[in-house]
Amino acid sequence: MTKTSSFSAPKGIPDYVPPGSAEFVAVRDGLVNAARLAGYGHIELPVFEDTALFARGVGESTDVVAKEMYTFPDRGDRSVTLRPEGTAGVMRAVIEHGLDRGQLPVKVSYAGPFFRYERPQAGRYRQLQQVGVEAIGIDDPALDAEVIAVADAGFRALGLTGFRLELTSLGDSTCRPQYRELLQEFLFALPLDEETKRRAQLNPLRVLDDKREEVRALTANAPLMIDHLSESAKEHFDQVLGYLDALGVPYVVNPRMVRGLDYYTKTTFEFVHDGLGAQSGIGGGGRYDGLMQELGGQPLSGIGFGLGVDRTMLALAAEGKSAGDSSRCEVFGVPLGEAARQHMVVLAARLRAEGIRVDLAYGGRGVKGSMKAADRSGAKFTLVLGDRDLFEGSIGLKDMATGEQRQVALADVLAEIRTAVAAAD
Repeated sequence: MTKTSSFSAPKGIPDYVPPGSAEFVAVRDGLVNAARLAGYGHIELPVFEDTALFARGVGESTDVVAKEMYTFPDRGDRSVTLRPEGTAGVMRAVIEHGLDRGQLPVKVSYAGPFFRYERPQAGRYRQLQQVGVEAIGIDDPALDAEVIAVADAGFRALGLTGFRLELTSLGDSTCRPQYRELLQEFLFALPLDEETKRRAQLNPLRVLDDKREEVRALTANAPLMIDHLSESAKEHFDQVLGYLDALGVPYVVNPRMVRGLDYYTKTTFEFVHDGLGAQSGIGGGGRYDGLMQELGGQPLSGIGFGLGVDRTMLALAAEGKSAGDSSRCEVFGVPLGEAARQHMVVLAARLRAEGIRVDLAYGGRGVKGSMKAADRSGAKFTLVLGDRDLFEGSIGLKDMATGEQRQVALADVLAEIRTAVAAAD
């Protein structure tokens, strides 16, 4: 009878274990690499922060702050929160370390887990993995287009094709107040429940994001921000669209888009994949021109995105695609005999030093058991070395795809492996 552990992962938090974890790493690193190619430097953020940072930065009217944050007192009775998103933490770090006093824009990228207490379902986890970028300090439509294009390039580099980019403008300080009054006037005339009325008072835009069919029906004819943009906000948005056209990034303007965080202004966008059902968003972001000042810094603008690693993996699966090499090694060593084992251990170390992934058969297995282990490893090539081979100065090199095996001089095996692995790639 197999004994099982009495412990399991917390509800709504996925484990990524070999061999499937190779795809997780490939997706995460692929999205990060797209940012690195555009000059975004890495920033490592705390997993938890002062609760007030998120309350002020994300917005108290949002579901994230009101319902979804993991908040608790630490041993010093300070209220701390597991980070639900990355932008507020990045802005805090930029202000604290004076990065906003140097060359602008400050361009950073990050990757890691974020935490939201939600009802777990496919694509919606309580520990979600994201890759994000932030470009802070310059209000330039070309920078907005760059951020969007970086996300688009990251998805496409992984082979993802069945997604679309939706975007809109949420206006600026010269038109948002007037639109807010107009929208509230419309909403207060509707037969809304008390909770929704309270939300309309705090942030009326959030009511347009309500997923309930009855609320969506009531707000079908609500005034839209994109129809009430100031001249400067409209010019900014038109220029963003012009840059995206020039870059060849396809998009759809969605006037009813409302992101789930309060700090967004002007350009706001989301990448959607219909193969994921209800949880169709695979990433999104926007501009947040007043956030730094709200958190005690300079009145500098910024724009960024967060892309879901978990959701991207599900989107790839929906398209029948995968990313990454699930094999744990490229070469598998089978030593037969003690002298051969010692030589194989050294040979494996030399190959690893050259960047070739190598694993060995351990535990004194025989030929049959060792070759089964080689097959399970997913290695492209297997090296078989017995004590007699060692005496004769040769080693067996087997191509696992074709089954062909040949003897190679031990003096030449490093060069032979380099050539074989390069050709296989």
